[in-house]
Amino acid sequence: MESLSDWAHHHGAPSQSDLERRPAESSRCPDCQWSADMDNAEWNHAVRGETELQSVDRHFNELLQELRVAQTGVQILFAFLLGLAFTPRFPDLTVGQQGVYLVTLVLSAVSAALLIGPVGYHRTVFRQRLRSQLVSTAHRYAIAGLVLLLLALVGAVELAASFILGPRATILAAALAGLFATLWFIVPLIHRLRHQHRPAQRSPDTVATN
Repeated sequence: MESLSDWAHHHGAPSQSDLERRPAESSRCPDCQWSADMDNAEWNHAVRGETELQSVDRHFNELLQELRVAQTGVQILFAFLLGLAFTPRFPDLTVGQQGVYLVTLVLSAVSAALLIGPVGYHRTVFRQRLRSQLVSTAHRYAIAGLVLLLLALVGAVELAASFILGPRATILAAALAGLFATLWFIVPLIHRLRHQHRPAQRSPDTVATN
């Protein structure tokens, strides 16, 4: 397997002195600067020794594990909401509460469809050599499903809390929405911006020496 130093020598990766002369990239994480000129495929080959196909397979397996976690949550929520319609107190809900219930039920159903969707996609394109397209599509399904799951969870809390807090349940639901959004999306986005792994533009001199 090609070592990192050999890879850097043959592919023109920046040296430490080159990194120190890049003031425009001072905001980049120092641990990420050495790989600033690599794209994802090059980095995976240099660090993990993976081919592009092996990288796609790994991404698919990671995605499956994540979907299992999300699917469990949305299925429990959906089952709870379905059962709620058959309880003795359901007819006593106000029009507003029934509206929240209906919206939450639909959100959880669509979320479940999105999070289970990659299974149907995989079966449909089985042995068609579309693993890369499967990973890309399943990634989009997962993001959309998580957003709808967040809204469904908030709606379920708002509905349940309305029996105790009345109209003030909306404040609790909004606070939880902010918390979930922060934990699921904002914190990862902050880290993503700080640790961007986009290949930097190479100077003509660097390209000429490759």
